[in-house]
Amino acid sequence: MSDGSESIAEPEFLYRPDGPTAERARVHDFLRWLRDERGLELRSWDDLQAWSVRELEDFWESVWRYFEVKAHARHTTVLESRDMPGARWFTGATLNYAEHCFGLSEDADQTAVIAYSQTRAPLELTFAELADEVRRARAGLRRLGVERGDRVAAYLPNCPETVVAFLATASIGAIWSACAPEFGVQSVVDRFGQIEPKVLLAVAGYTYGDKPIDRRAQVAEIRAGLESVRHVVHVPYGPLSLEDVVPWTDVVAETDEPLAFEPVPFDHPLYVLFSSGTTGKPKAIVHCHGGILIEHLKNHAFHWDLGPGSRLLWFTTTAWMMWNTLVSALLVRSSLVLIDGNPLFPDLREQWRLAEQTGATLMGASPGYLMACRAEGIRPAGEFDLSRLRQVGSAGSPFPKEGFRWVAEQFGDNVVLNVGSGGTDVCTGLVQGSPLQPVWAGEMSGPSLGVDVKAFDERGRAVVGELGELVITSPMPSMPVGFWGDADGSRFRAAYFEEFPGVFRFGDWCRFSTVGSCVITGRSDATLNRGGVRLGTGEFYRVLQDVEQMTDSVVVHLESADGGMGELILFVVLRPGVEMDDSLRRALMARIRSDLSPRHVPDTIVAVPAVPYSRTGKKLEVPVKKILRGAKADDVASAGALLDAAALDPYVAFARSRAGLAT
Repeated sequence: MSDGSESIAEPEFLYRPDGPTAERARVHDFLRWLRDERGLELRSWDDLQAWSVRELEDFWESVWRYFEVKAHARHTTVLESRDMPGARWFTGATLNYAEHCFGLSEDADQTAVIAYSQTRAPLELTFAELADEVRRARAGLRRLGVERGDRVAAYLPNCPETVVAFLATASIGAIWSACAPEFGVQSVVDRFGQIEPKVLLAVAGYTYGDKPIDRRAQVAEIRAGLESVRHVVHVPYGPLSLEDVVPWTDVVAETDEPLAFEPVPFDHPLYVLFSSGTTGKPKAIVHCHGGILIEHLKNHAFHWDLGPGSRLLWFTTTAWMMWNTLVSALLVRSSLVLIDGNPLFPDLREQWRLAEQTGATLMGASPGYLMACRAEGIRPAGEFDLSRLRQVGSAGSPFPKEGFRWVAEQFGDNVVLNVGSGGTDVCTGLVQGSPLQPVWAGEMSGPSLGVDVKAFDERGRAVVGELGELVITSPMPSMPVGFWGDADGSRFRAAYFEEFPGVFRFGDWCRFSTVGSCVITGRSDATLNRGGVRLGTGEFYRVLQDVEQMTDSVVVHLESADGGMGELILFVVLRPGVEMDDSLRRALMARIRSDLSPRHVPDTIVAVPAVPYSRTGKKLEVPVKKILRGAKADDVASAGALLDAAALDPYVAFARSRAGLAT
């Protein structure tokens, strides 16, 4: 790439959907059903995707009927209006998400949950055992006064009790929200304080790798900071305990109360997810029963190819939307694998070992993890029995072409690499793959079913072959119903609909190719616009991926008020023993000039000890940029929202030195 303006060639094929993985894909049954029930002859994935956005109401009505959604009251209208915001789905229907997570009688003895932890021994639950746990937890929460519409907050790890408590909460029609126990006190209070929970579930500690972590003091501070909490429930996890609490054993005590499900409207809140809190106070994003139910049924069956007998393993904490999508494997009668602790303990191979031990059919992993395995020389298919594996999923940050090729080299055509992008705002993928889509090096295979997604230029025109804002131009059921506490909807409208009225702006910078594939290059508010040539930060990092002297980097562009080039600053983390000297600076600049763009050669290159990341693995260009503009670190990112609370300190020091202030 020279200046970012030339045409984009058709990408490199890595997987063609014509082998056994594609032939046995579950979506074929849906295509047959559409033919037999609806008289639709959709002969390819492209036909299905085009129909799913052209005939939006017919598509989602078909998903509803195909999966036999259990409605206590039938809907009168599939979609009242396509206007955004304001679209309402399945008006009149009442249902309950949790009711769909338990199998039929023939599923009772099938494995529902497999849990691995560095805090205690492995644990498994069948669908029948899970249903009984939820039945008793539901009764216990009701004894604590939890009713429809109340909030239940969890300061819990990724363990079976968390799944049980969530489903019990949902069954009542109460509203769930969770933070992982590694979050700091202020981050938790900033989140839970917005929703005013009645009950707080917490652990006293946990083990991370081989290190015991005591969270008793943090729980006490969180409790003191949440005046709405009437009861704190201690979930036993390790040797530590909490005082003046309701024991979990009391909550799940035996009872004659049956397992029941409160019928709620389609758009009744199911859970509140929070934005990262790295660009301001976390947004309390409200997702609804019906939207999550129908979106995850579609996603898990057709994109992830999950169903009875399959197993989903995807490392996540309870604070990331991937936890919510992980639990939804139960909707399609798939087992879910819970992993809690240090995902790299005792070494990089541990997640592959767990995939072998559990017979995972879909293993999800971050791009960073897969690239680390590549660098380490790990050969997953050669070192482990992964014969049941059908997909490797990846999300969370840009994934370079070298990573795509490495996965293809390891698994060949037997395993689909499904790289996707979506997020907390919709709790699903907007662009991703499936067994029936090709895989191209460095590209996500295309838009998700039922998602009318495009790239817009600054004038609001759809573009192909060039970078633009990722937008959704038609409503989808899992769009949030609003922000908690935003009574007039003004914050919600400003967050998504202000720049392009009637269009959902997602905030990512992307490029669609002529074959329909997609590349996400980073957040649009971190775009590098130099002399009219706009590049995403992901493209910048890919150029530096294999520089042997460094391990990581973060780049920010400080735009000029007069419309000039502004200042481009590159921060790099060097390997031990390497120093930043003029020779290395010249080498980095030469690589960027030749492989990326002459206009994007940094004005300044600075060595730093670490790159700041959110707890969900997002590289934090925007907070760094704001600090360099003069903002205080506490105002741009809560310490508890950072993977390393001290990671912003070097950037604060750099900003002060630039301003001539003492550090």
